[in-house]
Amino acid sequence: MRPIDANYNSMATTNDLSSEMEVDAFRRLFPLRFHERHLLESIRPDGRPLGRARDTTVMLGAVASANGSALAKIGSTAMLAAIKLEVMTPTMEAPDEGCIAIDFHMPPICSPLIRPGRPAEVAPVISKQLSDTILRQAITRNYLVDDSASFSLNVHCLCIGIQEKKTKITKRMFLTSSSFSSHLYKVAIISEIPHLSSGMIDMKELSLVSGKAAWMAYLDIYCLDADGALFDAALLSAVGALSHLRIPVVSLNDDGRIVLLSDDNAVAMKENEPVNKEKRKLNLNRVPYSLTCILHKNYILADPTSEEESIMETFLTVVLDSSFQLVSLNKPGGPGLAHTSAIQDCIILTRQRVGELQKILNEAISDMEID
Repeated sequence: MRPIDANYNSMATTNDLSSEMEVDAFRRLFPLRFHERHLLESIRPDGRPLGRARDTTVMLGAVASANGSALAKIGSTAMLAAIKLEVMTPTMEAPDEGCIAIDFHMPPICSPLIRPGRPAEVAPVISKQLSDTILRQAITRNYLVDDSASFSLNVHCLCIGIQEKKTKITKRMFLTSSSFSSHLYKVAIISEIPHLSSGMIDMKELSLVSGKAAWMAYLDIYCLDADGALFDAALLSAVGALSHLRIPVVSLNDDGRIVLLSDDNAVAMKENEPVNKEKRKLNLNRVPYSLTCILHKNYILADPTSEEESIMETFLTVVLDSSFQLVSLNKPGGPGLAHTSAIQDCIILTRQRVGELQKILNEAISDMEID
């Protein structure tokens, strides 16, 4: 048997290293062309098919001091959500309802693009999206003027128009979860129509004493690593934290104030029964899940990374609830328009993704109950 030449092995290693350096240099200098070469083969640089999301995990109870918390990871993107409950006086308009305040944070640790002392521009946008999705109290205002299309649709009851010229609305129609016009290629919101909240949380469950006391839930979501699809991961962590939330046992003292009780005190209490007799979970209905897709030429890329987001500018985020009903569509500004066929394909991908996320969340809840 012929002995292996050490010089040959050294040359092969050098050639492999040189080839890797050339690929890396090409990727840095021509990122779009690099990705488009992969798209021709229906695969992405990380090895995923175009329609597949990254590996996803949810861990409940990540923050011991919070009333409810969850850590969600989609690929490298990581979000930590925590809920803190405080007693408040309910409003006169809703004396038997509590309140939820949602805030999204992007500290400098999450991305080298975030500078200390300067808040990320996307943070308030995601906060608004989360509030609209979870609470579903209003329809977001966005308008289409030219080819830099931007729209955010809540399809429970939304009057939209098809715009063929910049200033003229030529047709009006109602868009529902089951109807899409084959001519929906330029969209403009021409009126805001508020609707009754059909969100996943009944605010009356946060009431303690009608007109006197209710829970104020502060839901804070922190981005730990921003590697694309931030809204999807933030929404998943928020849903996880709400699933983990336990409303504590409280009682009225002699002064009429709400007092937190330990489990032992609640059991021993006989004369004055607690307002909440035991720790309880929130009943969550129609839980929302989302999937962000990139629309590039004739390709649809599900769950983009930050690198893909930086070079392909047309995004569409679809939100479906746990019964697969369409909750909202959101397309931030970009050079391209979302055609009906592309929207339908994104909704199909989101339906598949909802099934995956439901299974992941249910497994996390089961693991928490066993522990």
